[in-house]
Amino acid sequence: MRRLTGDPVTAERIAQDYRRAGLDDRTRAMLDYALKITRASVECDEADIAALRTHGFSTEDIADIIATAAIYNYNNRVANASGYLSDRAFYGVFR
Repeated sequence: MRRLTGDPVTAERIAQDYRRAGLDDRTRAMLDYALKITRASVECDEADIAALRTHGFSTEDIADIIATAAIYNYNNRVANASGYLSDRAFYGVFR
């Protein structure tokens, strides 16, 4: 995130707690939905999609949000279940 944003302070704030990072409403809505997918995907419904649409997200955008969250969740669960730990060099990258 540091590399993509070019802003290490904002990237760190988002990583620590995106709700208090001063993000715009649209980005916050996207992240709220991604978190809901992660924590309680069975509770996701049409109201969530409608809420995203009020922030200007298209059907394709919403599909991307869902797919991205799902892929990250899958990869993290595989890594956790297999006991995988990233190498130490990973943790210092872009810091």
